[in-house]
Amino acid sequence: MNHSIYSADRSTHLKVVVVALVAGVALAGFGITARTSSDEGLTQTARIIKAGKPVMITNSNASVVR
Repeated sequence: MNHSIYSADRSTHLKVVVVALVAGVALAGFGITARTSSDEGLTQTARIIKAGKPVMITNSNASVVR
């Protein structure tokens, strides 16, 4: 038994490709179902925050480092 993918025969390469394809399709299917099932009943709304008057905040106890 040779443990190198370079010297593997054609059927071994085909098996590796099929397993990778099945795993990719399963992962994509899981991602799609997880995305669509979590959106049901959940709506997002944006709240509007209006700016007020400008405010200056000072602190006389702070030391200035230049």
